[in-house]
Amino acid sequence: MQAIVLAAGDSSRFWPLNKRHKSLIKVMGKPLIWYVIDGIVKAGIDEVIIIQKPEMIVEEELKLYEFPNCKISYVMQTEAKGMGNALWQAKDFIKDSFLVLNADMVECSEVFSQLIEKMKESGAKAVLAGQKTNMPELFGMAKMEGERIIEIVEKPKKGEEPSDIKMSGAYLLSKDFFDIYEKVEKGTYDFETALSIYMKDNDVRVAILKEKETDIPFLKYPWHLFSIEKYLFDKLLESKIESTAKIAKNVVIEGNVYIGENVKVFENTTIKGPCYIGPNTIIGNNSLIREYTNLENNVLVGAMVEITRSNFQEGANTHSGFFGDSVIGKDSKFGAGNITGNIRIDRGEVRSIVKEEKIGTGINSFGIVVGENTKVGINCSFMPGIMIGSDCLIGPGSVVFENINDSTTFYTKFEGIKKESK
Repeated sequence: MQAIVLAAGDSSRFWPLNKRHKSLIKVMGKPLIWYVIDGIVKAGIDEVIIIQKPEMIVEEELKLYEFPNCKISYVMQTEAKGMGNALWQAKDFIKDSFLVLNADMVECSEVFSQLIEKMKESGAKAVLAGQKTNMPELFGMAKMEGERIIEIVEKPKKGEEPSDIKMSGAYLLSKDFFDIYEKVEKGTYDFETALSIYMKDNDVRVAILKEKETDIPFLKYPWHLFSIEKYLFDKLLESKIESTAKIAKNVVIEGNVYIGENVKVFENTTIKGPCYIGPNTIIGNNSLIREYTNLENNVLVGAMVEITRSNFQEGANTHSGFFGDSVIGKDSKFGAGNITGNIRIDRGEVRSIVKEEKIGTGINSFGIVVGENTKVGINCSFMPGIMIGSDCLIGPGSVVFENINDSTTFYTKFEGIKKESK
């Protein structure tokens, strides 16, 4: 059996972390797509076809890793024309039944096993992975007739959903699906159209993921990275301090903590796991790193910084300040004294603006998300749920209440304080 991994989309809802495909965001030193391929291999599948964009960034990244028990091929989707068009690019490589999944489904081995088991026991022509959800407005929802799925209703309003089962981005299809797809009118949702037609003429089932799998995270918006990181930390993080790391004598390390090669941790710092500290990272004096923090390669954390439940990508730098529930993109740099507000003053749900629409995040602790190569001056403050694009400049002393687009220079203009003589 073969697996097709979809890694060619624009990841537009993942802005500002979509300068590259979202599956290339790193956790514990590896891109998310690495965990996907590892799960495919664990499911006993040894042939993977990856659909990527013409820039071939995914292929270039994966050249850094070895998958000795898996043959990986790459197919190009020249334009972002949806999932159906992406699959169509791979049709000549498909031999028989094949699995399809998104490039961010970091734990797929158990999912695939359940899909294959369902096909064997039911004799169905296709099986789709389903999970229960209370957020139908974000997903394609299953309309059921007995054990068969007969339709996928895209993003219904709450109260109008046909069931509480969402499609989870994993499909086990037969090659004859392409015979239907070839005939449908082409558009963004032509995959769903073809699948609906296929359901009418064939026995298609849903494998509702077993209870232990219902917490498998998905990655649609940037804040979903927090749940993926937690999932991977809880499942895979192992305590270890590499022999080349230099840890000052009075550093406190508690819990499950990985410290990579050539890391330097200076005096009076405390690290409370679970935490991942990547190779060549430097953590200055009197800092506190705690609770599901992920610092990738070559991160610089200056003196007197507190970081909690956050992800710093490669080359990100900061000095004194507080970063809570935040994601800092590759090579972005912060001056001293920066503070992220990660909880609303009324302690309510944090809402963010995505594609000019205000969206509830479903979480009460959420700081900021920053793209790549953004520079921030000293003593800036950021309100909860703010997104800041790539290649931005933010002036010192700024207070940021709204999203900042890519390649923007932003500063808060303060009127001079008038002094009067007595």
